[in-house]
Amino acid sequence: MKRAISRFGLLRVVIFFGLLILVPILGGPVWLLNMLIFTVMYAALSSSWNLLGGLAGYPSLGHVAFFGIGAYAFAIMFQGSVGDGFSPFLALPVVGVAVALLSVPIGWVSMRTRADVFAIVTITFLFITQTLAFNLNSLTGGAQGKSVAPPPFDVSTYDWPFYYAMLALLAVAMGISFYFSRSKIGLSLATVRADEDKAHGVGVRVTAVKLIAFAVSSGMVAMVGCVWAYYVGFIYPQFAVDPLITIGMVLMAFLGGRGTLWGPVLGSFILVPAQEFFAQTFGASELYLLAYAAVFLVIMLFLPRGILPSISDRLRRRRLAAEGDARDAAQLSEVQDASKSPVTSEVAR
Repeated sequence: MKRAISRFGLLRVVIFFGLLILVPILGGPVWLLNMLIFTVMYAALSSSWNLLGGLAGYPSLGHVAFFGIGAYAFAIMFQGSVGDGFSPFLALPVVGVAVALLSVPIGWVSMRTRADVFAIVTITFLFITQTLAFNLNSLTGGAQGKSVAPPPFDVSTYDWPFYYAMLALLAVAMGISFYFSRSKIGLSLATVRADEDKAHGVGVRVTAVKLIAFAVSSGMVAMVGCVWAYYVGFIYPQFAVDPLITIGMVLMAFLGGRGTLWGPVLGSFILVPAQEFFAQTFGASELYLLAYAAVFLVIMLFLPRGILPSISDRLRRRRLAAEGDARDAAQLSEVQDASKSPVTSEVAR
């Protein structure tokens, strides 16, 4: 029986999260931790989106709507006071569960469509949410924005709680993705992704597993939105419900490898620092967007399925080729041995 996780896989997880946990403790420039906060944030967003867009094969382009809903829900809850500053983090699961439940009827309607139509429906939901954020002034503050009470954290370690909260959400998102991929839910989602009609035919509860993926993914994205709102302190509709956030989480999943555990994380740790580098290099000219897109296009041109699946495919082909060469060599050796045997020689005479 195959073990749920290999020793190498466990070691990789321990090393990855261990290093990230040590980053603030070891010290460094303020900009580094700030960049890591947004890198880990996008890794958590992309991993959460991957539960639906990767495992289920339903590429939602409106997931940032749940990000914005989570951000505004958090701002409404803590616009007056945040107490000691740490207690608001305990509200994250509450917001996540509430948004997950809210997303069920939305998912039920939108997931009656497929492929391109589903993407269009989710984009429509994105712009509906953004329009509501601009116009529901009593709740969102409209174009004037809405603030979150600042936490009384020490200045020298102010970013630490937000960083570790984002890191915890990334760990949860990856843990859920790992569980999905090795459970009946993941098997059902893979069947749906391959052929939904056949999935119906073999008895998969298609609607149920799709809604589970949609709800869990939406709830995780909403919790990331909460931490983001708490960190930036003041949220506006054009930033809380920004289509570029959706584009970012989708591109990172595709770049690293959609449907894989580490693909979205790898894509995030490539594209977010690259974006920051190009933004610093090209400045206000916004040419960095072209360089940012070029990085993605070059990699997708040579690694069309994403980095991890493409590398895995190449290694598998090399291994199969090596095994084939070994079999050919073994067969040739057997033929040569047979030709040298006394029986074969006698028959030949």
